[in-house]
Amino acid sequence: MQTLWGQIAVADAHVHFFSRSFLRQLAVQKGGSATPSDLCVTLGWEPPPETAEQCAAQWAAELVRNDVSQAALIASLPGEEDSVMAAVAAIPGRFFGWFFLNPMAPDARDRCERGFRNGLKAVCLLPAMHNYSLGDVRVEEIFRTAANCRGTVFVHCGVLSVGFRQRLGLPCPFDMRYSNPLDLHPLALKYPAVNIVIPHFGAGFFREALMLADMCPNVYMDTSSSNAWTRYLTPPPTLEQIFRQALAVVGPRRLLFGTDSSYFPRGWHKLVFDDQVNALWKVGIRGDDAADILGGNLRSLMRGR
Repeated sequence: MQTLWGQIAVADAHVHFFSRSFLRQLAVQKGGSATPSDLCVTLGWEPPPETAEQCAAQWAAELVRNDVSQAALIASLPGEEDSVMAAVAAIPGRFFGWFFLNPMAPDARDRCERGFRNGLKAVCLLPAMHNYSLGDVRVEEIFRTAANCRGTVFVHCGVLSVGFRQRLGLPCPFDMRYSNPLDLHPLALKYPAVNIVIPHFGAGFFREALMLADMCPNVYMDTSSSNAWTRYLTPPPTLEQIFRQALAVVGPRRLLFGTDSSYFPRGWHKLVFDDQVNALWKVGIRGDDAADILGGNLRSLMRGR
């Protein structure tokens, strides 16, 4: 993609994969006679294609249209890993497959190992959503599995707001007690070969995420979403100030550009990209650092750097 620094191979570290299977799971949670099509009408979404392979083709075309070279596709419910596996296999080299997991489920370790053994690159944990402590021995079992399979662990910390669940009237009993990035410190130290990604700059726990990353070189932060969590700080920092502080503590090699794109017809969230590029430009980073943040770091991470 042509950027302010010249041509850069952009790779997005945060794209949610909303397949038909995903919508069928939501319809079951909604109950009654709701169908995936009904949910799309309520949400204002374009119904996704019938198969995961067709969804992959849709996303590939969207990335080509925006001159984005690659993206991490995130299976957005536990049990959705098969859809992402199919999407990744359908268009080799275009996507990195990531999957949600609840470590408290009885088959969690087996599902985790199966995901990694079948080519998925990162397991995504949401402690506040599934109400568990990162100190639970079952979470460590997931880290041990990731270490054995050379996989990455993505952990959502901070504020968790799932807009589509709220709009569908689905319960959101998220427990913020389990959202502090510092709870990852023992695991990050014990498993130094496991790279950990904290999305949205810590989503309100920016200071804590920076502290953790400063102490643990295997911790990365992604830059995705609108970063509306800044309103909790006084005064709210600008995106330029956030980048400046993150670069001062973490450096340019452990920041992963992401948009938090998800549904169509919106598609790839170019406005998020533009805002982040403008902020990075104002910070005054060099072209090679911009190339790393906007894609190079993700590719290196997925190669097991």
